[in-house]
Amino acid sequence: MTITPTKMPKTAADSSASEGDQNRRRLLGWLTGFGLFGSAVLSAFSNFIFIKPRATYGAPQRFSIGKPDEFPPGTRMALEQRRVCVVREGNKIAAISTTCTHLGCIIGLSETGFACPCHGSRFDPDGNVTGGPAPRPLPWFKVTLAPNGEIEVDKDAEVEPGSYLNV
Repeated sequence: MTITPTKMPKTAADSSASEGDQNRRRLLGWLTGFGLFGSAVLSAFSNFIFIKPRATYGAPQRFSIGKPDEFPPGTRMALEQRRVCVVREGNKIAAISTTCTHLGCIIGLSETGFACPCHGSRFDPDGNVTGGPAPRPLPWFKVTLAPNGEIEVDKDAEVEPGSYLNV
């Protein structure tokens, strides 16, 4: 003896229940899709914002070197750690790079201006090339007077050679 299932005729209550199930499934499908889309947008946004590192590496390129009184007129002082030479002529102050334009060696002061100990490049007191393999003159950096009265050098801002700050 085998039992065969028989289909029961659908009633109005059964059809309204199946429509309710379909509406519920549709709503859940929309909510799931909206949630997945929202999480994808949030993930993309967070990757876009937070992938950029917030840390800076290396020494700051804008720094204070002291008050103008610390540099008497006629001074040519090399600040080796900052790779800059402070020049004061009368009431004018300038900052010249002490990084050789040939291969980036640290150059030193000499009687005739600047000299590279590595490859023999020579520069006059204004940083112009007078000999050796250096392809360009030494860059001059922007010098400003801070509100606290100290001199600031900005190595990110190069200026024309011969540009001095009046103090």
